[in-house]
Amino acid sequence: EVQLQASGGGLVQAGGSLRLSCAASGFSFADLAIGWFRQVPGKEREGVSCISSSDGYTYYSDSVKGRFTIASDGAKNMIYLQMNSLKPEDTAVYYCAAGTDFNCVRGRPYEFGSRGQGTQVTVSS
Repeated sequence: EVQLQASGGGLVQAGGSLRLSCAASGFSFADLAIGWFRQVPGKEREGVSCISSSDGYTYYSDSVKGRFTIASDGAKNMIYLQMNSLKPEDTAVYYCAAGTDFNCVRGRPYEFGSRGQGTQVTVSS
């Protein structure tokens, strides 16, 4: 059974940084793409970043490119999202997820078949 548990959210001032972590179990990073998406109540989900399982292709949404970095540690079964230069519009619930390369290369980690509970990120202006 695929399980994902995100942590590391919190309140930060604009311009600050946070690192989200996600503990994964029940699958290999060689078999499933991994990634993050976010959601604001009343708005559509947004794919933030993902890494494909087959060739390490990495996707970033235009809104976070150059500020966020996704990383994984297969030995520890951990997924990370380093978020720098945070903006108030980054405020959302962030979810880690695992799924197909098909959805990752199309920038749709929110369509992954498995996701963890969300972690709230709030950026104050």
